[in-house]
Amino acid sequence: MDLIVCVKRVPHTQEVDLVIDPQKADIKKDMLAHVMNEWDIYAIEEAIQLKEKLGGTVTAITLGTEDDEEVLRRCLAMGADRAVRIDSENRSLDSYVISKILSTVIQRLKFDLVMAGVQADDDNSGAVGGMLAELLGLAHASVVTAVEPQDDEVTIRIELEGGIEEVSKIRLPALLTIQTGINEPRYVSIMGIRKAAKKELKVVTLEELGLSDSDLSPRTRVEAVFLPSEKEGAQIITGDPASVAEEIIQILKEKGVSA
Repeated sequence: MDLIVCVKRVPHTQEVDLVIDPQKADIKKDMLAHVMNEWDIYAIEEAIQLKEKLGGTVTAITLGTEDDEEVLRRCLAMGADRAVRIDSENRSLDSYVISKILSTVIQRLKFDLVMAGVQADDDNSGAVGGMLAELLGLAHASVVTAVEPQDDEVTIRIELEGGIEEVSKIRLPALLTIQTGINEPRYVSIMGIRKAAKKELKVVTLEELGLSDSDLSPRTRVEAVFLPSEKEGAQIITGDPASVAEEIIQILKEKGVSA
């Protein structure tokens, strides 16, 4: 089975003070550490496990600058066979443009299954998977938590709302977006990363793809990014149960809540 996995390098924003850039269109990222998108780690691990079980190849693809090759090296260290970076330096990318670029590259490759994370940590839009499937003309499923290939189809488990799960069959070729927790991603050693640094990594320019200005024109624009406004802290009510209950009832009445 030949698999393609789309991965992304994102800023690590947990437990740091975020600062909005002067244009108010994004956060300042120059002082932030960058990591592979969490959902994509599970997607590449699932692809590698399928390759180990069935044979075939795994190709990791990302858009970005030379710095973004870091995530491709990690994919190679985990067990991917090939890596492709599409050079998108100094380009404004929304979900449509990302999907258009990826689809143009992927349709030139041999594949049975395309995989990606459900969403990305930096924008949380979760739109690229569905758009990419539409542009490639593939059947697709989102929030996949299990994959079992058999002949020309795969049985998949999908996470629905309210803790409900669904089991479906989907014909190949297809595109799946992978949910976290589908597997346990393998540990990548320093030695593995060093070996991966010696492997070939293909770089494709946008000029090579022959895309038009319209193809590379974003369909959405961020008007403003802002931090949530600070709210007052919780009101602590103390005293015996009867007085506490009476005060709570009074507060509710003042806020217009009726029994």
